[in-house]
Amino acid sequence: MAYTTIDDPSAYFQTKIYTGTGSSNAITNDGNSDLQPDWIWGKARNQTYNHNVFDTSRGLTKRLTADQADAENTDSTTITAVGSDGFTLGTSANLNGSSVNYVAWQWKANGGTTSTNTAGTNIDTTVQANTTAGFSIMTYTGTGTDNDSIGHGLGAVPHWIIVKNRDESNGWQIYHHKNTSAPETDYLNLNSTNATQDDSDRWSDQAPSSTVITLGGNDGVSKSNVKYVCYAFTEIQGYSKIGTYKGNGNADGTFVYTGFKPAFLIAKETGASRNWTMADNKSQTAGNGSNTNSFQPNTNSAQDANERMDWLSNGFKLRTTSTTWNTSGGDYIYWAFAEHPFVSSKGVPTTAV
Repeated sequence: MAYTTIDDPSAYFQTKIYTGTGSSNAITNDGNSDLQPDWIWGKARNQTYNHNVFDTSRGLTKRLTADQADAENTDSTTITAVGSDGFTLGTSANLNGSSVNYVAWQWKANGGTTSTNTAGTNIDTTVQANTTAGFSIMTYTGTGTDNDSIGHGLGAVPHWIIVKNRDESNGWQIYHHKNTSAPETDYLNLNSTNATQDDSDRWSDQAPSSTVITLGGNDGVSKSNVKYVCYAFTEIQGYSKIGTYKGNGNADGTFVYTGFKPAFLIAKETGASRNWTMADNKSQTAGNGSNTNSFQPNTNSAQDANERMDWLSNGFKLRTTSTTWNTSGGDYIYWAFAEHPFVSSKGVPTTAV
């Protein structure tokens, strides 16, 4: 079996940094491959604007904010179109304020083409899945009944699941397959600092399967006649990693093997009330592969340039004593995507840094 099936991760995930103009603005990606995005998560780097979330399943006029529990709102002036290698912005300062610096993280699903998935129990989903990249977007209407399930279309077990109630103010529900020894009994909220919480009403104490995600009756995942969106990911060797690490509280920090040179990373200490934190390889970097940028997806804070880690050909090494990244003895979950696999499908190693 080849080390990876994805030699160029930019075909499925890209980070784009740009400066807003305040008027219609076509943003073109700059990866090795063209990428028409299906999920766009954008943030102002130097302003306290919300984290904006759009996707081609809900429609580009439907905006969610990752740092808030707010319901979905209609917004026709932030992203007006997606193209074969990027997207077009309207006049909204959410993602296009004049002279404001922004970052947009983008994932490809199925080009906006959806189908009905009937694998679930009592709930059909509208799905666009990319089985090569291990990413699926689902929309569905809840039932309020414990133990109903939704089909995800990945053909493999999801390792990271995000669910958002679109109609009501309710937090972003997170499943991570290594959150605890029994992750199906637990959840986190992306928009909250809360530690991992144990409650059967999110995932009905059932691990996801290669066909379905089982839901509890909580309003955050399945209230009767309420609309939801779910983003699900399964690990793809050499392209994505959904894992854990333990902090050491030292500037000579933990090394985390991912099997690729990272391009994007989200982490959270699970056992403490702590901010989520996220970084990428473009927003701001120092020399020798060091990364000094970070964002907090649970707040609207501007980019923080005080964090530090080394982005290596096969993982990342922490270089900070910050508790958001590296509490001594702290247990962290993370979710990462590649710039380049450590070894390509032809056995070619990535460039070391």
